[in-house]
Amino acid sequence: MTRYRNMSLGVLWSLLNPIVMMGILTFVFGSVFRQSTPNFALFVLTGMVPFNFFALATNTGTTSLLDNAGLVKRVAIPLEVVPFATVLSCCIHLGIQMLLLLAFALISGFPVTVFWLWLPLIWLLEIVFVCGVVLITSSMTVFVRDMRYLVESANTALFWLVPIFYPFSIIPERFQSLYQFNPIAALVLAMRHVVLEAKSPPASLIWKLTAVSLVAIVLGHLFFENMKRRFYEHL
Repeated sequence: MTRYRNMSLGVLWSLLNPIVMMGILTFVFGSVFRQSTPNFALFVLTGMVPFNFFALATNTGTTSLLDNAGLVKRVAIPLEVVPFATVLSCCIHLGIQMLLLLAFALISGFPVTVFWLWLPLIWLLEIVFVCGVVLITSSMTVFVRDMRYLVESANTALFWLVPIFYPFSIIPERFQSLYQFNPIAALVLAMRHVVLEAKSPPASLIWKLTAVSLVAIVLGHLFFENMKRRFYEHL
């Protein structure tokens, strides 16, 4: 929790961030642009939580080897542990935000259902995907220090490519199948099926999320293994 060590609100920022963004997006698209989606605030929150986790985990994971260069050089540990540990540490903030989301759902009149049992599985797949991405970006950052800025820029663009404040139904049909191969978009859609619609995510959505997550972790592992032999020369 060192991220918030010197901040007066500490870990409460994990709650304030999605609440503030939910409020802003709800006002802009619920009042100004008159978005007609029911329970729009909760709709937005089910998009913000997955995106926040991905952005935080990739931003911090990308620089994890550089940030822990001293540890990497002094302690004989499997180097993969460093980016993995960074991603897993972000799960603390994820847990806080998920509790906020589920509490907000209950307050909004959405009951606990058996379909909530899907949540651990879809989040596990997302974490696997993020670990694969971070293995690649953290490796590249050792050699190209500007990689962190590229990741930050990519996350800014990704905000608009994930259905956070707009429904999946407005996406042209010819792009919908391709759109679901975006693991963050797939997770948002699965979350809305589970929490807002009280039903299982479509099987096609689950297998796409599974396939992309497995491909990401395999490619990430192969890339990391190929690059790590030269890390000590550049850290």
